[in-house]
Amino acid sequence: MTTENFFNLIREGNLEEVFKALSLNIDLINRKDSRGSTALILSCYNNHSNITELLLNNNANIDEKDLSGNTPLMGASFKGFIDVVEILIKNKANVDVQNTMGATALIYSAMFNKKEIFNFLIQNGADATIKDNKGDTAISLAKRNGMIK
Repeated sequence: MTTENFFNLIREGNLEEVFKALSLNIDLINRKDSRGSTALILSCYNNHSNITELLLNNNANIDEKDLSGNTPLMGASFKGFIDVVEILIKNKANVDVQNTMGATALIYSAMFNKKEIFNFLIQNGADATIKDNKGDTAISLAKRNGMIK
């Protein structure tokens, strides 16, 4: 199976076919597409918690970055997928990884006004003082967006 076909199964949320594909070729697990996305990044960006768990159970690299430096946790955080965020944190995703713009998952949760995720990441040790390339922190962004006072 090609990487593109495998990734299409993930985008579609087809757990059974993803499982079959991995059973036949486990090397698909950490392959990347032209944007640097992995299977785990795609499953998180598409809110497929069941596929996310399957991939993690098969040793997908939890903190792998795409070409912009975004991790699975960052994608789930800016899209607002709390169930996926919880799975990633439970599986020990690094909450303070920065992408090429200096953003973290917490910065994205504040930037996109995802208060539930913001609070969850803080409760799980995310550093609210990390600055992105513009000099913003998660706290400054959360204040600007009215999430905190």
